[in-house]
Amino acid sequence: QVQLVESGGGLVQAGGSLRLSCSASGRTFNNDIMAWFRQAPGKERAFVAAISSSGGSMRYADSVKGRFTISRDNAKNTVYLQMNSLKPEDTAVYYCAAGYLDWDSNVDPRKYDYWGQGTQVTVSS
Repeated sequence: QVQLVESGGGLVQAGGSLRLSCSASGRTFNNDIMAWFRQAPGKERAFVAAISSSGGSMRYADSVKGRFTISRDNAKNTVYLQMNSLKPEDTAVYYCAAGYLDWDSNVDPRKYDYWGQGTQVTVSS
């Protein structure tokens, strides 16, 4: 059974940091694009960051550029999201996603095949 399991969410004050992890199981995801999306209450799921299968290319939403860093460890079948300088507007449920898709399509959640259950990130002001 293929599973993506996120961890590392929590409550943090504005300006603080969190590191999210997403562990994949059931098959290797070394050939997949991995990504993070987030969904705030009452809003649609939004792209945060994506990383290519080799880890050599990354893409970020404008709202998180310079503050968030996506990385992956293919030996561990795990992708990470380091979040620094957190703001209250970063509050959301964060989801990990994986898929075999074109790099140009990586901001579209419909292109991903696998999703985690989500982890809550709450940033207090």
